[in-house]
Amino acid sequence: MKLSTRARYGLKALIDLGVNSVNDTVSLQSIAQRQQISVSYLEQLMAMLKKAGLVKSSRGAYGGYQLGKPANEISVGDVLRVLEGSLDAASCPGIENDGSCNGSDVCVAKIVWQRINDSITNAVDTLMLDQLIDESRRVREEKSRS
Repeated sequence: MKLSTRARYGLKALIDLGVNSVNDTVSLQSIAQRQQISVSYLEQLMAMLKKAGLVKSSRGAYGGYQLGKPANEISVGDVLRVLEGSLDAASCPGIENDGSCNGSDVCVAKIVWQRINDSITNAVDTLMLDQLIDESRRVREEKSRS
């Protein structure tokens, strides 16, 4: 499974937001500068994340973005599904347009595809944004000490 730039940048932006918005909002310009993402692209990503309730925004002189809910309630899977859609890495080549399967009564390869997809789902749904935020802070602290 290869994630798109949209997913990679969106996750980076949310980690940055979590690290930098402890008690305040964060501007898109500051996230864009730190993460080296264009502001216009970041606006598109934030619009998608806002629609899904993962971020919230406020307007005005002190406006900006914050997480839409606590970081320990946002899984990497939540973020990736908003930005990517389905996370299935493999699908059965025998699936027809109507969803039926050619040879489902004798095909055992579907077990492989299902296990791959289940493993990915489990990995991204059990990794929470707060874990990534904590790790980012730890890495920054180590870097500042050296």
